[in-house]
Amino acid sequence: MDQLTALVSKANGFIWGLYCLIPLLCGTGLYFTLRLKFVQVRKFGQAFKHVFGGLTLFGERAGKEGMSSFQALATAIAAQVGTGNLAGAATAIAMGGPGAIFWMWIAAFFGMGTIFAEAVLAQTYKGKDELGNVVGGPAYYITEGLHCRPLAIFFSVAIIIALGCIGNMVQSNSIADAFSNAFGTNRLIVGCVVGAISAYVFFGGVGRIASLTEKIVPIMAGLYILGGLYILVRFGTRIPHMFWMIIDGAFDPKAATGGLIGATIKEAVRYGVARGLFSNEAGMGSTPHAHAVAKVKHPAEQGLAAIMGVFIDTFIVLNMTAFVIFVTGVLDGKTSGITLTQNAFKVGLGGWGLPFVAVCMLFFAFSTIIGWYFFGEQNIKYLFGNKGLTPYRLVVVAFVVVGSVLKLDLVWELSDFFNGIMVFPNLIALIGLAKVVSKALDDFDNDGKLKA
Repeated sequence: MDQLTALVSKANGFIWGLYCLIPLLCGTGLYFTLRLKFVQVRKFGQAFKHVFGGLTLFGERAGKEGMSSFQALATAIAAQVGTGNLAGAATAIAMGGPGAIFWMWIAAFFGMGTIFAEAVLAQTYKGKDELGNVVGGPAYYITEGLHCRPLAIFFSVAIIIALGCIGNMVQSNSIADAFSNAFGTNRLIVGCVVGAISAYVFFGGVGRIASLTEKIVPIMAGLYILGGLYILVRFGTRIPHMFWMIIDGAFDPKAATGGLIGATIKEAVRYGVARGLFSNEAGMGSTPHAHAVAKVKHPAEQGLAAIMGVFIDTFIVLNMTAFVIFVTGVLDGKTSGITLTQNAFKVGLGGWGLPFVAVCMLFFAFSTIIGWYFFGEQNIKYLFGNKGLTPYRLVVVAFVVVGSVLKLDLVWELSDFFNGIMVFPNLIALIGLAKVVSKALDDFDNDGKLKA
């Protein structure tokens, strides 16, 4: 088992390293940023208005025709904002130094261009299943746009394994771990409770999923932001130094921490970009499944909503984790992951720190379970039709329960591996269908000019 873990870890080191997915994902983001004339900048105000102008916790119930634009975005954010925002940011800082956060920002900025393209293609090539329900995602735009079903099948299999099964094991394990540390709760009991609630949501279909995510996402994000802001205000005098550490650390990691973390620029870039992309999922082919089922008048509208998803995930939630770690001074060059985040909030909130992180982890990881289940569901429908849904739902619930009690070194590595290999067919489709994305944005721009 240890040998297999080491082998998969070595493969992940290459796949998620500086010579494979990092340049491919960043390069794709740069390509779409330039091709779409910095859509994430010039359309940011419109995107903000589109998303928050329609924000409601009690929107119209989703059905066969899909979800509202906000519900679709909430489902996407539910998947994006997960353990990566609590543990991923801390790991990037511990391994790459404070400058890793700067490179996270760069990756997220260009990732906005990529995710705009994903959402537009998902809307353009969405279809309906045999029961009349709206379906969509990379498998559909690879099939209808590139006319390459084998590549679509490869993607579908990879994402079902990566997110629906193995990935959700990781999420339930994170919840059980957080509650065990904070309250001494039995891990199996936590897993059974999370599994039961998950089953209730899964078997309720798209209507129940949309109803849950539109409520849980604003609440969980608001709770975490308020807790973080309280700590930032409390340690406000350290904020200028924090920004100096981030900027200086991007180009001189050792100097930023006084040699506490012996990272190089290469490591700062690698861990910052990799963890940032892993968190916001831009280019990975996951969030298009949610954006495909949005009820919008034009595909570019949901592209704008998708841009806000990356902004909220990285520039607000993930930044909050990083900022709290810096201002509380818990960075010691030894502690990493969720433990580093817990230490930061313990310093910032005192006795409330560990319970606060545990509750946030419950929200973040559970919402990710729901989002990732939904992404897998769309691919089950693509491969097997609706007859595959009940077995898939039962399998995912089983993985959620079992994941809460397992030691997950190998599971983490396998999750990273399948996450990585599903990116390749998606990027091929994005580049191959770039003209479709450009035309959609031009039509949207021209339509706006005509109305004006």
